[in-house]
Amino acid sequence: MIAIYGLHAATIAAQIGGEVGSRVQLVAVIVSIVMLAFVFELVRRRALVERYALIWMSATFGLLVLAIWRELLGDIADLLGIAAPVNALFLIVLGVTFLLLLHFSVVSSRLGEETKILAQEVARLRQELDDARSGDVNGAAGSDAGSEHGSAPQPSDPPGSAAP
Repeated sequence: MIAIYGLHAATIAAQIGGEVGSRVQLVAVIVSIVMLAFVFELVRRRALVERYALIWMSATFGLLVLAIWRELLGDIADLLGIAAPVNALFLIVLGVTFLLLLHFSVVSSRLGEETKILAQEVARLRQELDDARSGDVNGAAGSDAGSEHGSAPQPSDPPGSAAP
């Protein structure tokens, strides 16, 4: 359905006065503004960290610029040697997606490594705590039995008196 009697959609749009292109441009501007507002709302709710919000706002702002300034995409396509501006847009989106995936892979790798180090540290501290508890029971032989919870009254103390 893209081609009707040998005419492509771009030719049809040009024949009817560019109305389709303006409508698409308006939708692109509205979608970009909604995406930008959504990112701001996520930051406001503290669901998105500011450094990631900056990445998403930059990408959304770039889409907004391309939606408003239609000739820029044609100039970029000419600069890259691409025949159709739409193909240049797909290449740009693919490049941005690749960079975002690479960035999030690096972040995920770093967080995985930090999680492993923290788990090892927790295990080491737990082992030290278990060793210290077993050392108190074996080494003190009951003389410091109440030392974990403060001083307990000794049998030789008068009733009602507790050490501070």
